[in-house]
Amino acid sequence: MSKLLLINGPNLNLLGTREPDIYGNTTLKDIEDQMIEFANENGIELSTFQSNHEGYIIDAIHDSRTKYAGIILNPGAFTHYSYAIRDAIASVDVPVIEVHISNVHKREEFRHTSVIAPVCEGQIVGLGIMGYKLAVIAFKERLSL
Repeated sequence: MSKLLLINGPNLNLLGTREPDIYGNTTLKDIEDQMIEFANENGIELSTFQSNHEGYIIDAIHDSRTKYAGIILNPGAFTHYSYAIRDAIASVDVPVIEVHISNVHKREEFRHTSVIAPVCEGQIVGLGIMGYKLAVIAFKERLSL
């Protein structure tokens, strides 16, 4: 069975209570449970990881090299300024799909630019938690998982 890693960045541990008008009422645990089930239904094993700390996310990306066929990454606010996470993605031979629950292009100006997107296979924004499922489907089709 092929393996994917789902990484969620800072403040996403507060999903369900954090700005529900933007992010909805679904908790991170609910998302992770739904995604594990959805991936299993598609013949994929999914591991999940969340951190509010940039270095831990970088370590998870580095550690993915021999364990995962791909990474689904919601980098949260690191999207806009973490050249360290960008460089970590560029340094491993593991494809990454960037996912955002909200449509970052309809929000504050600073959210419109992703320093991470140029080193990712693709970016899914504004489709809620469906974006995570679409990333699984994209990996399944692109990598023949």
